Amino acid sequence: MRSDKLYLNDIVESSAEVGEFVSGVTEEEFLSSSLIHSAVLQKLIVMGEAASRVSPQLRSTHADVPWADVRAFRNFAVHAYFSVDWRMVWTTATVDVPRLRGRIEQIIRAIPESSVADEYRPRIQEPEQSRGESEST
Repeated sequence: MRSDKLYLNDIVESSAEVGEFVSGVTEEEFLSSSLIHSAVLQKLIVMGEAASRVSPQLRSTHADVPWADVRAFRNFAVHAYFSVDWRMVWTTATVDVPRLRGRIEQIIRAIPESSVADEYRPRIQEPEQSRGESEST
């Protein structure tokens, strides 16, 4: 099972990519580019999916983060793609995402490193003996 910190990192990484996609782009350029639409929307979906997997404990501890809105946007984008309001996506990408990123980065800094250390330990399994091999081999 992945840790909350990894899901939070997914949100930060995706939000950074959204920032790259809209950097130097005007709203009108964004609205006329299906390539940028697709890229931004895909990262917003990743952010919503990651937000939905953050533990209820972390969400309640950081209730100031609009977890439900992030998840709801993902659900809307996936299930109502042909109804997407691209001006709303622009505002989300240029206003809401940078704010969210800053808040999530604060939360990540507050999580002790030791809380995810076990996740990176390799899990080694002993190889199974093939049939016919003696146990003394």
